[in-house]
Amino acid sequence: MKAFVLAAGYGTRLRPLTSALPKPLIPVLNLPAICYTLFLLKEAGIRDVICNVHYRAAAIREFFDRHGDFGLNLTISEETDILGTGGGLKKCEHLLNDGEFLLINSDIIADFSLTQLIDSCRAQGTSGSLMLYRTPLARSIGDIGIRDGMVVDFRNRRKTGRRSDFIYCGAAVLSPDIFQYLETGFSSIVDTGFTGLIDHGGLGYWEHTGFWHDIGTLESYRDLSAVHHRELLSLSQRMRLMIDQQPRLIDPDADISPEATLESSVIGAGCRVGPGAVVLRSVLLPGTSVGTDETVTDTIVCRTGPITPSPYQPERKQP
Repeated sequence: MKAFVLAAGYGTRLRPLTSALPKPLIPVLNLPAICYTLFLLKEAGIRDVICNVHYRAAAIREFFDRHGDFGLNLTISEETDILGTGGGLKKCEHLLNDGEFLLINSDIIADFSLTQLIDSCRAQGTSGSLMLYRTPLARSIGDIGIRDGMVVDFRNRRKTGRRSDFIYCGAAVLSPDIFQYLETGFSSIVDTGFTGLIDHGGLGYWEHTGFWHDIGTLESYRDLSAVHHRELLSLSQRMRLMIDQQPRLIDPDADISPEATLESSVIGAGCRVGPGAVVLRSVLLPGTSVGTDETVTDTIVCRTGPITPSPYQPERKQP
């Protein structure tokens, strides 16, 4: 099976972090975000990968070159004009029209079993199947309408009245049937391809019950690193086996004074933390520093200066 990785977006909600780096290369526990996606693909036995790029495409190409494409049979689809999730996939129809394939985002931070998603789609006999995740925040994120074990709506756009606690979490198995519903220009795969499959052949789903995290905003990025890092660290051994890379809280190239205090924080390569410094629930991106006796709390420290998103709010539990 082949995979199509979506990596062309601007990551505007993560600015200023994405002013210098494309979102797929933003470090998550000192590992570029796209590495978590590549790990999932390799663990599922997928080696033929097409990756679309646009924003800071050269940086993504250089990243793959530096790592020997991670042993993948990699094809880069560069978009001169960004085409969106639908148009970007349509552009690569000639590479994916020979059988079912996996569609996946380049910022998946989760412990998915893509094999289970693939098996589920085949068992359902549908033209596609989405990976869904249950969360009490579904209505604010964008909930999925479900009926009789099938996906029928997104945010009630189709006026079905079907709402749920499920969200689409960025992975799907699709048949080439989807290409007849996609558009060649800029478009969303939800409004074109997914809707077309719902109306012709059906769109199934598989529920992911492990962990899944979004890094779409500065708040969610900081919280993933400072609050939920244990879940990512639990993948270390598996990731090292698959891609020879692993998440870590402190990069070996960081210079940290023994008189500094660190708590639930991520320290990047080339960072310096001085004597008496206190770093709490924060992320220090590569090459940044916290000076002597300085305190940073709930902060992202980047080269342009500190960013303090809204305070962490624990996820609301379902009643």
